[in-house]
Amino acid sequence: MHLQLGQHPAPTHAVAHLSDPHLLTDGARQYGVVDTEAGLQCALARLRHVHPAPQVLVFTGDLADRAEPAAYARLRAIVEPVAAELGAQTVWVMGNHDERPAFSASLYGTASQEPQDRVHDVDGLRVVALDTSVPGYHHGDLTDAQLTWLAEVLATPAEHGTVLAMHHPPIPVPMLRAGELIELADQERLAEVVRGTDVRAILGGHFHFSSYSTFAGIPVSVASASCYTSDPAPVDRFVSGVDGHQAFTMMHVYADRVVHTVVPLAPAPSSPAIRATRRRSWRR
Repeated sequence: MHLQLGQHPAPTHAVAHLSDPHLLTDGARQYGVVDTEAGLQCALARLRHVHPAPQVLVFTGDLADRAEPAAYARLRAIVEPVAAELGAQTVWVMGNHDERPAFSASLYGTASQEPQDRVHDVDGLRVVALDTSVPGYHHGDLTDAQLTWLAEVLATPAEHGTVLAMHHPPIPVPMLRAGELIELADQERLAEVVRGTDVRAILGGHFHFSSYSTFAGIPVSVASASCYTSDPAPVDRFVSGVDGHQAFTMMHVYADRVVHTVVPLAPAPSSPAIRATRRRSWRR
C-alpha cells in the first residue's frame, strides 16, 4: 500500500530512458579508450537502486557501435536478465550506428531492411519505437510511409497516452557545434502528425548529453549516453568527447504531467554531514 505524504499521487508509470551504449565486442574500446560495456553495466547497476522500479527500459538508439551481430547478442545478454529481475519490458530503438538487418535479426529474430518501427503496450502506456535512421548517414529522417503509419497508430488514443521513442530528437542542438549536420530533417512533417494527439512525451538520444525542449507542444527529453559524452562547453576544441558525465533519465508518468530526472552513472561519496532531519513539518 502506498502512503501519500505529498500533494501528488504515485506515478502510473516509471520509464527508464537509456541511450547510446555503442556496445563493442571482444573487449574492444571505443576510439581505443572507452569501455562501452562497463558504461552499460554501470547504468544497469544504478538502475537497480531506482524506486519505484521501472516498468520498461527504453534504449533510444546506437545500441551497437559497429552494428556487429555479436554486439547485439552481448547487449541482450547484459540487459535482459536485469529487465527480468525488475519485471520490466525492453524497447529497442534504431540509431545511426545501428544497421537494420543485424538489429532486426539479433533483437527480433528476422533480418529486414525495412524501418524498424514498433508499438509496445506497457500497462496501458503506448511506447512507439520510431526508426529515424538513414542508412549510411548520421542525420535522421522519416519516410512518407512511416509518417502515415504513425498517424494511423495515433488515431486511436491509448489508455495512458503515448510515448514516442526515437534516436534523433526533433529539437535544435545549440550546445553541439555543427549539430545541424546530424539533426532530424524536415521536422515539421512529424509535427503535423503528432500535434493534437495523445503523445505525452518524446524520448531521444544521439546528442550524448541530456537536453530538454518541446515539440509541437509535447515535452522532449534527450538522455545522455552510457559510453562517452559530448562536452557542451569544450575548451580549445570544436567538438570534445569526454569519458565522464554519463547518465540515464527516469521518466515518471502522472495523470496530468510527466517528470524527467537525470541519474548520473558516476558514483559519488555519501556525506555523513548531509542527513535528513526529523521535523514535524518542513514548512515554516
